Amino acid sequence: MKNTKSENLHYLVKNTVFRDIIVVWQEIPKIKVKHILLPAHKETFDIKYSKAKYSTNNEIEKLANDIAEFFKGEDKQFNLGVIDLDLCSEFQRKVLIAEYGIPRGWVSTYGRIAKHIGTPHSNRAVGRALATNPFPVVIPCHRAVRENGELGGYQGGVTMKKKLLEMEGINFISSKKIKMNKVYY
Repeated sequence: MKNTKSENLHYLVKNTVFRDIIVVWQEIPKIKVKHILLPAHKETFDIKYSKAKYSTNNEIEKLANDIAEFFKGEDKQFNLGVIDLDLCSEFQRKVLIAEYGIPRGWVSTYGRIAKHIGTPHSNRAVGRALATNPFPVVIPCHRAVRENGELGGYQGGVTMKKKLLEMEGINFISSKKIKMNKVYY
């Protein structure tokens, strides 16, 4: 990821059913979200964004509220225009845009995403791109699973990933493995 000048950064903390999330954003030249930090990553905020200023505006407040409502099970379609995809490499942008295209109630696999973006042997690279997704929830990386239906990892933890998938109607055949009947791409 490219570096962002910390003196121009702002942040908003939003309480959700999964605890507090932090939205880091920049206003110049226009409002762009730089990072969404799930509860498990507060230490990243403390290290990387310690000079950010607490503030808000209508657009960021709406995004934070939409994330909180999504965590309660509401169907939300997030606007990609508010996130700063320029922070990502070209490969990661392709992966994140493909992941964004997976509809609610569906999953895909790292391999299927790799094939979809034209790099059929890059399963692990797709997994890394999703593991470092700076915009979880807006880019629903919880919808990517392993080829065999096992959950794989998630920035918010496997328990959060499972709960999000269950809220979206994904069926499980065991505590960490989904039924692969609604697979996208």
